[in-house]
Amino acid sequence: MAKKDKRFILVHSESSGFQDSQIWVDRETGVNYFWHSFGNAGGLTPLLKADGTPVVTPRGELPEE
Repeated sequence: MAKKDKRFILVHSESSGFQDSQIWVDRETGVNYFWHSFGNAGGLTPLLKADGTPVVTPRGELPEE
């Protein structure tokens, strides 16, 4: 990955009023992260499958920017 490339890709976003929910993918590992903010507070966590393992998007399935 070239230095100018972004490491994280925004793949989904929903917002209403002061709330915002987003899913970001790490281009190096494929791990998906869930970001949620409300007003001026927010939190980030890995997105997990039902068995507790992280959701991983294979490199070939990553969207192009």
